[in-house]
Amino acid sequence: MKSVSLAALLSLLLIMARAQNKQQDLPHVINNAGYPELMVNGRPFLMMGGELGNSSASNMAYMMPVWPKVKKMHLNTLVAPVYWELLEPNEGKFNFTLIDDLVAGARKNHMKLVLLWFGTWKNSMSVYVPAWIKTNVSRFPRAKTFAGESQEIITPFAKNALDADKKAFAALMRHMRDMDGKQHTVLMIQVENEIGMLPEARDHSKVADEAFAGPVPSKLFAYLAAHRNSLRPEIKKHWQENGFKTAGTWEEVFGKSLATDELFMAWYFGVYANEVAKAGKEIYHLPMYVNAALNHPGKKPGEYPSAGPLPHLFDVWKAAAPDIDLLSPDFYNPDFKYWNDLYTRPDNALFIPEHRFEDGVDAKAFYVIGHYHALGFSPFSIESTKKPGSEPIGEAYAIIDQLAGEISKAKKRKSLEGVLLSKDTSTVQIEMGGYILTVSHEFTLGWSAGAKDKNWPLAGGIIIGLSDDEFYVGGTGLVITFKPKTNGLRAGILNIDEGQFINGKWQPGRRMNGDQDHQGRHLRIPQGEYGIQRVRLYTYP
Repeated sequence: MKSVSLAALLSLLLIMARAQNKQQDLPHVINNAGYPELMVNGRPFLMMGGELGNSSASNMAYMMPVWPKVKKMHLNTLVAPVYWELLEPNEGKFNFTLIDDLVAGARKNHMKLVLLWFGTWKNSMSVYVPAWIKTNVSRFPRAKTFAGESQEIITPFAKNALDADKKAFAALMRHMRDMDGKQHTVLMIQVENEIGMLPEARDHSKVADEAFAGPVPSKLFAYLAAHRNSLRPEIKKHWQENGFKTAGTWEEVFGKSLATDELFMAWYFGVYANEVAKAGKEIYHLPMYVNAALNHPGKKPGEYPSAGPLPHLFDVWKAAAPDIDLLSPDFYNPDFKYWNDLYTRPDNALFIPEHRFEDGVDAKAFYVIGHYHALGFSPFSIESTKKPGSEPIGEAYAIIDQLAGEISKAKKRKSLEGVLLSKDTSTVQIEMGGYILTVSHEFTLGWSAGAKDKNWPLAGGIIIGLSDDEFYVGGTGLVITFKPKTNGLRAGILNIDEGQFINGKWQPGRRMNGDQDHQGRHLRIPQGEYGIQRVRLYTYP
């Protein structure tokens, strides 16, 4: 064996250390005391985002007035599409002008980007693939209905389409690595967009039928066996009812039903998306996610965009797509808490890349970051507002931005919570420090102008425990009373200071110990106002 000089060994170790440091500097998701956190340049980063409308980033002249709008709303992250058809208008020839302009605009405005790869699928359909793919159906075949009708959906069994998508995505990631590998303007990548099968539960093309009649992949069986005790009840039920088989066709293993058709498609959509993500990560290792169009209650597979990364299909997606870091919900239906509960798992950090831009998104932003420790929040078509300087989401982001450092510290202390209140759910209780906090919608006091209205606006907030008897509260529309956990004692408010964080340091403003706290009865942030208050408590018999 050849001897290695000390100098050569030290040089090798230095190269390895630099490579490791460079990898650690890349945006990545870590576990912070059991809670997820996005790290950017070695520091925690909360994405206060907004997603552009589908067509906005296709023209930089259109984007010019957008930047000052989103800055007024205190965004730190813009979620923007990248269009395959414009990136590769001719096969093998790439045009990165739109990407370069987008990154330049973000840097100029001191913002970060999350990029949406509008590749093979966008909202189920293959509408953003280049013309040379759309017009060559023999090379890039479509999914078919049971009756044999071709759909505007490229089948996930089309190897030529997968190879082309991988090459284009790899070219995009290579370009970003070369132009953004040091500055890290781009934080994350969405792979495809709202994948799903319509108008039937599965593809009935010849190659799809052959795969459906073939064996369930051993990789899926390995995952099911390893996670048998924690599988989603939907998939466990189908597997159990057919005898927990470890070999067989899809219908032999899971039974003959639309649910089996959807499981089958979920596997192959997941494998396809994973191959694209893996090709990109091999060049530039950024976090990647796939988003889901949420299904509505009572709808059968095929009546909604089926087989995407929906909660009842999580186990299939996790098995098929290990290189996808997050599965994320897009919100255009109610039951906000219900869906967030399902998407928040030990193996899946919550990120909401798309939410209808509507009343209440400000309160929801407080809630998901405080309660679910979400990586970020992003209303859709953020540039459509006519009043960016007074948008509630901007008011909320200004508060969250100030609290961001304290939020990260509170995760380590396990002293972070969020609330979302409405007329139907007007009061919640939280245990934190030495107290039970009763948090109510401000309209429960009865004297506010809108208290008698049929509908109340959503109220929301973030609560951070600093010690057993001291808390930060940020949000809108909240009233909080305090009760000691120790029986026989009463809680008193020592003082409440309104204030703000400047360069990460707390700067107290008004002392709120008079009418503002109702002579020591409660902490209050009125509905429609946004602020941060720091409260100190004491107990007495």
